[in-house]
Amino acid sequence: MKINANFQKMKPSYLFSEIAKRTAEFRAQEPDKDIIRLGIGDVTRPLCPAAVEAGKRAADEMGVAETFRGYAPDGGYPFIREAVSRYYARRGVSVAADEIFVSDGAKCDVGNILDIFAPGITALIPDPVYPVYVDTNIMAGNNIVYISGSADNGFLPVPDENTPPADLIYLCSPNNPTGAVYNAGQLAKWIDYARNCGGVILFDAAYEGFVEGGLPHSIFEIEGARECAIEFCSLSKTAGFTGTRCAYTVVPKELNADGVSLNALWARRTATKFNGVSYIIQRMAEAALSEKGLAQIAENLDYYKENARVISSALDELGVEYTGGKNSPYIWLKCPNGMGSWEFFDLLLKKAGVVGTPGAGFGVNGEGYFRLTAFGDRDRTIEAVKRIEKALREEI
Repeated sequence: MKINANFQKMKPSYLFSEIAKRTAEFRAQEPDKDIIRLGIGDVTRPLCPAAVEAGKRAADEMGVAETFRGYAPDGGYPFIREAVSRYYARRGVSVAADEIFVSDGAKCDVGNILDIFAPGITALIPDPVYPVYVDTNIMAGNNIVYISGSADNGFLPVPDENTPPADLIYLCSPNNPTGAVYNAGQLAKWIDYARNCGGVILFDAAYEGFVEGGLPHSIFEIEGARECAIEFCSLSKTAGFTGTRCAYTVVPKELNADGVSLNALWARRTATKFNGVSYIIQRMAEAALSEKGLAQIAENLDYYKENARVISSALDELGVEYTGGKNSPYIWLKCPNGMGSWEFFDLLLKKAGVVGTPGAGFGVNGEGYFRLTAFGDRDRTIEAVKRIEKALREEI
């Protein structure tokens, strides 16, 4: 028996596993220390009432023979695919229901999409970056080329004449981890690049619900994207579905590779390897995307946006450089006094009892940076900010 040797090429520990390990070790040493977590981006607000009510109704239906349902359709029930289509239409974007594939997570789809592409292709990935993009390409045996994101370009790299051609191009906006958001002009440059080199953009829009002020929520708002892009989105952060799991991937019918429809390939892969999201969850997602549900979701998003403002305001007062905080739940700050990312992690943990995410875990360009999230409880976020301020004032 032989294993997939590509797994041996990955780092032995996933970033968030290492954070959990270090936190547990500190807790064992300081069992009475109150620890506030502003690291992993899990939500804390409850599901909106519209989704909860829909889930209860759907559960009741499953208990009656006349309305019981078994396996879901491969790409999702028509009602949820149509609800997602209407959600896009609210922003003037036309996406047909049969271009939408409902799944149990954008993270899963971002990794699984590699099934429809040949192994050994080249993936262009920004650095710093969400580790899943890198790890899944290593698992698949693909070649990885990095494009640099830094303070100089606002952590929003765009291609130029020196950017090598690539088969797959990973973009995340609002970005995880940096919180930076591409504008329409920048995305247009990526679309021109992809069309010129024959590559496919894999656009992660998991945090689009935080975007304000006319910035793009979807790459399909930009002309030409339907011929070169696949979009991944999720209700995890938009509607608090981290524990209920519902997401969707959009593969336009115009998108082809080697003369083959990628929509058809993804449909075939889905039919073979996925049994669908449960009926109850899909009804909850439909309700979350209704007019009533969207109004309720907005209240939760505003809650997190205010948390981000609280964190950002404190950093402004301290004169700490950062990106994000607006249009994003993430705040990407520069560690003080030239400190390394893990060094700063240990400082905040031991001095402030606050857990964040070391930027070094997101790539070479993440060294010296640190990610905080706005997904916490308001009172705990305010308390964490007070502790961080105290710790930083002692360092700056």
